[in-house]
Amino acid sequence: MRECVKGFGMLHLDHEVRRRWKWGVGSAAAALLLAPAGHMVMAKAPVTSASYSIDRTRLVGLPEFIDGILAQQIAQREVAGAVVTVVHRGKVIMTRGYGFADVDRAIAVDGQRTLFRPGSVSKLFTWAALMQQVETGQVDLDADVNRYLDYEIPLFEGKPIKVRDLFAHAMGMSDLSYAEDEWKKEETYQSFLKTHIPQRLWAPGGEISYSNYGASLAGYIVERVSGESFPDYVERHIFQPLGMATTTFREPLAGGNATNMAKGYALVDGRYKAKPYERYDKIMPAGSAASTAPDMARFMLAMLGNGALGGARILKPESVRFLESDSVANAPGLQGMAHGFMVAREAGPRLVGHGGNTIDFHSYLLLAPEADFGFFVSMTGGQGSYGARTELSDAIIGRLFPQMPAPRWMQPSAKPMVGAYRVNRRDYGKPADPAGDLKLSLQGEHGLLIEGQGRKSYWEQIGPALYEQVTGARTGGPYDRLLFYGAADDPRISFGSQPHVTYHLVSAHEQ
Repeated sequence: MRECVKGFGMLHLDHEVRRRWKWGVGSAAAALLLAPAGHMVMAKAPVTSASYSIDRTRLVGLPEFIDGILAQQIAQREVAGAVVTVVHRGKVIMTRGYGFADVDRAIAVDGQRTLFRPGSVSKLFTWAALMQQVETGQVDLDADVNRYLDYEIPLFEGKPIKVRDLFAHAMGMSDLSYAEDEWKKEETYQSFLKTHIPQRLWAPGGEISYSNYGASLAGYIVERVSGESFPDYVERHIFQPLGMATTTFREPLAGGNATNMAKGYALVDGRYKAKPYERYDKIMPAGSAASTAPDMARFMLAMLGNGALGGARILKPESVRFLESDSVANAPGLQGMAHGFMVAREAGPRLVGHGGNTIDFHSYLLLAPEADFGFFVSMTGGQGSYGARTELSDAIIGRLFPQMPAPRWMQPSAKPMVGAYRVNRRDYGKPADPAGDLKLSLQGEHGLLIEGQGRKSYWEQIGPALYEQVTGARTGGPYDRLLFYGAADDPRISFGSQPHVTYHLVSAHEQ
């Protein structure tokens, strides 16, 4: 029986890490420090400049630029259908659909009406809902989550999980994996939370390991303290005020939403095979939403508008700043987690975002608050559409917020510890799969090769323990970075594009 990690957006992130080793976007200038393992970096509060001006020519030509990329991806990257929306300075400057919502019936994606699955981008709604309860005083960021639950999450060495640990994915918990027949069994997310409490592995507030369970717990806290069911709550307090008329966490879809929903696909023998609507009831607040591009644009405009859109306010400005501000980071000098958002770039301008992957849909949302800019993309198709989502997101960022590659490090330095590295986001209740490990080897004096799942990428040294990706890098970036760090008895690596996980060197007895 095949085992699979279920979740979103980072729903199948372990699989994506193995395939690509590059989840998201951008890399901040990394400090050339080493930190002892077990001591997480308390990230700085962001310094927000008054504004960042995007090159007008690059912005005006963006729709045609995106058109060209998606035309190529539909032809070559297994993209059946896609939607893109872009906002800037309080306006929607682009919303377009590409390809087919229904391949068999030749129904084209309608950029205004077709629904896609944002996957874990849905978590941003959940974090906003939880912040609303913080604003009312119903929830304390520094309280033990057990204060708000009707069941008990065990302490770890006497330490509880705090509410703020949920935002940072710093709960110190195992991930969960399930056999497919187990996943298909009907169970509410409220019940699932109580029957599938993950193993506590390390102290909360420290090492970050992405958690769908934690985001689901956040939604349950909202439900418990508000007295409203989670889907009712987000509709009444987020979607309706913002005019997001089609967005819902409810499964399955009904009425017009069901009619306008893009189909998910698998590529079988060179043809797209339609699949049933995916169900994520078990972890609803972590990623079961369906939405249209215009609705996602309205949410981005509200976040860029300090919590308000038109006459509606869903969050106070200070709550928006909290969600977008740094929390903790796994690696010194690399970007870490914000609060719910992930930091894609620290400065020049600061970028925060979130990816989302169900089995069938692949999405990304990015905000550049200093530039008053944001975009959302979502795709469906074959396996190649997973990487296509990232490639398009990177291309938009590199066009509008270009970077230069870092100067190469040519001085003598201590050799990093190479070998097999294993991601910390996994089900520790089951044997680790060595096939998912990254294999690192030195290439000459200043080069690094990373291998995994039949793929290879080459990196060049830019600091004493810091490397920048060469393979697949576009002119203008973003340029991903890798840092070796940790204690002698626990070497680690982290990627700038993966602030939500870290990797530990696999010891001889673990292989």
